[in-house]
Amino acid sequence: MNLTKTNNITSDTVVAVTGSTGGIGRASAIEFAKHGATVALLARGAAGLRGAAEEVERAGGKAIAIPTDMADADQVNGAVDRIEQEVGPIDIWVNDGFTSVFAPFDQIKPEEFRRVTEVSYLGYVYATMAVLPRMKERGHGTIVHVGSALAYRGIPLQSAYCGAKHAIQGFHEALRCELLHENSPIKVTMVQMPAVNTPQFSWVLSRLPRHAQPVPPIYQPEVAGRAVVYAAQHPARREYWVGGSTMGTLAANAVAPGVLDRYLAKTGFKSQQTQQRRDPDQPVNLWEPADQERDFGTHGVFDGKSTDRSVQLWASHHHGLLGAAATGAAILAVGVGRRLAR
Repeated sequence: MNLTKTNNITSDTVVAVTGSTGGIGRASAIEFAKHGATVALLARGAAGLRGAAEEVERAGGKAIAIPTDMADADQVNGAVDRIEQEVGPIDIWVNDGFTSVFAPFDQIKPEEFRRVTEVSYLGYVYATMAVLPRMKERGHGTIVHVGSALAYRGIPLQSAYCGAKHAIQGFHEALRCELLHENSPIKVTMVQMPAVNTPQFSWVLSRLPRHAQPVPPIYQPEVAGRAVVYAAQHPARREYWVGGSTMGTLAANAVAPGVLDRYLAKTGFKSQQTQQRRDPDQPVNLWEPADQERDFGTHGVFDGKSTDRSVQLWASHHHGLLGAAATGAAILAVGVGRRLAR
């Protein structure tokens, strides 16, 4: 596969997606499969991996499921070896795997904070370390980091997750600069996501009194999945923003971060919880996969509150068309103004 400015995803393309048994990872894998790609699924849960592989096959792709703990560098290296031995050289790598803890900072144990960091940040680092040398040797490849608005803007109750996403942002920028310095053909891009209806809110380690939820507005995983595939096809841009809420949050944080601090201090606790009491027996995926015996699927429990489209995402993908339209409108306005003046 010749990776130029625009990548054509075909039946010859080999894609690897971490965290692929639910949410954004699974939606992305299915979206790649619609192009006929071979998709390597990396995650821990056996039932989730089986379910994701079946959906990839039904969507028109080929699947290879590899149980992998992204916090274990040896397992990650072994997964890369297996992919390349069994299905061929990896063209596109998507870093998405993560875990989290919902709790005030002083209620998180050191080992829990470390685990979130190892999976959600170092998992990206280990995967990139494993696949990048192979891509450099072949002279082609694309790496997509799944980020978040929280890579720029921390919020309460998610200190470990926000810290990991901030770290990924710094890692991404440093790596991209190095590749540009080398005039490398390898591309790396990052997709900053909004709140998404994923199963994590039903299996995350939570010490909140009520059931955790993403901060509205909530988007369906398919919106995020389409954004990941588009980024993989157009990796020259340093990053993409998905959802009007992401754009608004990052803009507000750039202009008035102190005001946003106070706003989130006032609203951030309530907006991340439903009215339903948290089930004390809900599964926890921090140390063991929650989907080992049960496949949770792509979506979380917020289908009734979620949207399957994003005007901002469409605009991001068609910025050239919008720019031309804006230029044309400006020219037309100048012409009308001149005629009126005469």
